[in-house]
Amino acid sequence: MTSRCAALCAGLLAFLAAGCATLDAPFAAHLSSGVPQLRGCAEWYRSLDERVAAAGTRDAQDARVPGFPYLRVSRLLAALRPAALSDDGLLRALTDRMLALDVEARRYEIMNLPAGTADTRQALLRTRECGTLLRDVDLAAPESRAALLQRAEVPDDYVLANRILGLYWLTRIAFAQGVRREEELARARFRRAPSDGASALRSVRYAPEPGAQLTRPQAALVLEHAAGNPLRIPEPSEENLNALLAAYAPSFEVDVRGDYDRFGALRWLRDADSPSVDGSQLAVYAHAAWTRYEGRVLLQLVYTLWFPQRAPQYAGDPLAGTLDGITWRVTLAPDGEPLIYDAIHACGCYHQFFPTPRAVARPAPGGLDEWMFSPQSLPAMGDGARPLVKIATGTHSIEGISQVRGTDSLVRYELRPYGELRSLVRYSGGRASAFGADGLVPGTERAERFVFWPMGIASAGAMRQWGRHATAFVGRRHFDDAELFEKRFSFDLR
Repeated sequence: MTSRCAALCAGLLAFLAAGCATLDAPFAAHLSSGVPQLRGCAEWYRSLDERVAAAGTRDAQDARVPGFPYLRVSRLLAALRPAALSDDGLLRALTDRMLALDVEARRYEIMNLPAGTADTRQALLRTRECGTLLRDVDLAAPESRAALLQRAEVPDDYVLANRILGLYWLTRIAFAQGVRREEELARARFRRAPSDGASALRSVRYAPEPGAQLTRPQAALVLEHAAGNPLRIPEPSEENLNALLAAYAPSFEVDVRGDYDRFGALRWLRDADSPSVDGSQLAVYAHAAWTRYEGRVLLQLVYTLWFPQRAPQYAGDPLAGTLDGITWRVTLAPDGEPLIYDAIHACGCYHQFFPTPRAVARPAPGGLDEWMFSPQSLPAMGDGARPLVKIATGTHSIEGISQVRGTDSLVRYELRPYGELRSLVRYSGGRASAFGADGLVPGTERAERFVFWPMGIASAGAMRQWGRHATAFVGRRHFDDAELFEKRFSFDLR
């Protein structure tokens, strides 16, 4: 019996080793290539990865592609793979963007290395050159091209082992009932919220900085020009993206009862284990994202604000903890009109949809999985109008949306690039990301991770980096799923 077990174990190890070797191809071949330039580039990536791993500065926003260390992939790019299967031009355009994602991530990883470890500018030049060389070599080989397209996918943030050991299938009915109860409570809060955005509590309204506003026809022109690429992805220039972010930025009305309700910029204090919020710098972090609808790629604008903590609502509250955040998103039609708004907490929890008249919900399929929770519909937002998002004290739950125009507050917040969070100055020296190598903000885990352990969400309750937001406790769903809206809504794109 012992020898039989040993043989089985040896066979299993051999199988796993063969699998790992397969996943390392074609990179392993480049490391032993007889072409000095090719071998040198492969060694560059291996050395850089070793330094990043040793320093713990890996950036987790986009997924690495096994065997292709010069590429990273988002859920949007993964969804575009079928179109590139038989079109070399689209495949090159797709890998161009995957190369760019890797260079962007490596820029932050290199910046966050210990001082003196690397010259960021020279390291990025080398990375771009080597990435382009390795990509061109791999695309020239049919087997490498096929492996690239097969492996360019984003793993989800659900842990199957937790679901099995946590008796997920036995507890999902109870969790589904709990989700429904939470949705009913949220609907009740929305019904109580005054329609004009006024609050019965002492509240503070925050508006974006004033500036020149894009009209809808101007926005439509920007979107049309931005999509003039083979994949038809609307990618505005930095200047145009900043103009769009300013034009569609919401106002926030926050009930403030303590410092935990004062949002602001994230910073690393000396010798701190977690980033903290500087309430003297009113910052909202913004960036672009994308979704697909009937073969078209639509631009989304995303806004995230951070609070110092989620205050406990009672003794032993498992949801309370360090840092809290709200992420607000608007999906734009090609003509510049908002189609739908949606929001989550920065942990990925409490996903809410706010459709306009140009978004009609599709019927939910049968079953217990979380489909779509929409506590409120919104009117069309014309030129000069923006949503006013009402946020509760302590829990920072969204409790109502209304519409405002013009200058609605003297308290202004600053829009900052979300990328800043991937490399912040440390007052003790050097730089560090707000997020760990696992995509979670260190020190923000809640007791909720144990309460919801059977649902299999990795570190449920922790604050998360973009691209890592699992949003469903029952079923599987991610905030950046490329088909999220196509499955749940019918859009009028006109």
